[in-house]
Amino acid sequence: MKHQIKETKDLTENEIEHILKLWDVSAWNSMKSAYFRMFFKDSEFHFLMDKDENILAVLRVNFDFTLQIADTEYVFAEAVGLVATHKKKGYGAALVSRFKENVIHRNKETIGFCHSDLRPFYEKCDIEILYDKAKMIKESIGSDWVNSEDDDILIFHTSQERKELLNQLSSQNNAYLIIKE
Repeated sequence: MKHQIKETKDLTENEIEHILKLWDVSAWNSMKSAYFRMFFKDSEFHFLMDKDENILAVLRVNFDFTLQIADTEYVFAEAVGLVATHKKKGYGAALVSRFKENVIHRNKETIGFCHSDLRPFYEKCDIEILYDKAKMIKESIGSDWVNSEDDDILIFHTSQERKELLNQLSSQNNAYLIIKE
C-alpha cells in the first residue's frame, strides 16, 4: 500500500468518479469533473493505493478554512471526506496514520471534525480529540449563525497555542467559520 497526494487539478476523470462514488453525497453524484476541479480548487487529496493503483481510501484537505476566535482569524487545513473502499479492513486507519505523519512533516496546522460515534475510530488511530468542542463553532446559514453539526475537533497537527485556543471554546467563547468569497 502506498500513500499518494494529488492536487485537484491533477486528478484523473476515473479518480474523480471514484471519489464521488465513495463519498455518496446525492447533491454531488452528477458533478462533472470540470466543476469538481473548480469546486474543490483549494484542496488536495490523499489516497491509500494498492499495488495496482486502486484507491483503498481517500481523504480531502481543505485549505480554505478559517476560524475567527475573539476577533482574530486563524487559518487551518481541514481534513474532511475520509472514506475507505472497504469497511473494517484497516485502510481508513492506515491512511489517517500516513496523513498525520505527512502534515507533521510539512508542518501544516491541520484539524478535522467528527461526530461522537466516530470517536473510537480516531482514538484507535491515536488522533487527539477535543471532545464536544466542535459544537462551539458557529457557521453562517443565511443571516443566522448556527452551531456546527459535528461534536469533536480532531487535532492532526497544530501548535500548542492553537490547541489551547480550540480547547477553550465554550458557549460563551465561540469560534466562527469565516467563508471567503
